[in-house]
Amino acid sequence: MVEWVRIGSEARAVPQPVATPFVWSAAFGGALLLMALFTLLGGIGRPTPALVALSLMAALLGLCARFVAAPGTAVLCWLFLNGFGIPPAGTLSWAGHRDTFWLGCLLAAALTGTAVARVVNARAAYRRVSPPQGRAHGRAHGHVYRPPMDGDAF
Repeated sequence: MVEWVRIGSEARAVPQPVATPFVWSAAFGGALLLMALFTLLGGIGRPTPALVALSLMAALLGLCARFVAAPGTAVLCWLFLNGFGIPPAGTLSWAGHRDTFWLGCLLAAALTGTAVARVVNARAAYRRVSPPQGRAHGRAHGHVYRPPMDGDAF
């Protein structure tokens, strides 16, 4: 037996991610503020706390972003980390292994935040759409499970 349920009345769609330019603007502003804060606290020359803070910010931005925004978010955070987190301040440099590791950490953080948000939103949407299962629910509504028989229609 099929029970028809109006999906439009109860189910809500999965939230739409924020547009990529807005995420990049937030990454630019957030990285600028974080690096200014670390500079005021005397953090120049100690990039590890700045990398951790920028990675957390990238993960938080990933919670409301699309996967496409992750590389740009990582690069923007890396630019501020490289430009203001290591001496001389205001100068970009490239040290192969270090900067590759930093970019990898920032990209992994942004992608992880986005993946976590997608999984959480999809699970919540699935729970809103799918009917409750189990014997207790069926008995409460007068339905008793009967295994299908050979002559039953699909």
